[in-house]
Amino acid sequence: MSNLSDQLSQLVYSTDAGRIEPSKEEPAPPVGDGVVRITRQTKGRKGKGVTIITGIEKNEAELKQLAKQLKRICGVGGAVKNFTIELQGDQRDVVKAWLEQQKFKVKLAGG
Repeated sequence: MSNLSDQLSQLVYSTDAGRIEPSKEEPAPPVGDGVVRITRQTKGRKGKGVTIITGIEKNEAELKQLAKQLKRICGVGGAVKNFTIELQGDQRDVVKAWLEQQKFKVKLAGG
């Protein structure tokens, strides 16, 4: 029986050349119709409402910057998930007014 250091020092051969690392492509934002949609959602949140903003065709870093500004203006917390911005609470009217000032085409979606 050999000891552990002998087992770990054995050569391992591979047919692949060098280290293969997966390419780190940044996912592209989904292409939409140019309309920013603002909805309110409570599903899966124990009755707590959130404002969901979709349709902003910007990359992840720009969305995070925009979300930061919206959270500051509304005075709430939030997050960026899958190219959508989520803000805590019902902030639809404030968000709609601010996005229209920023020259976005905005629609309130849902009920």
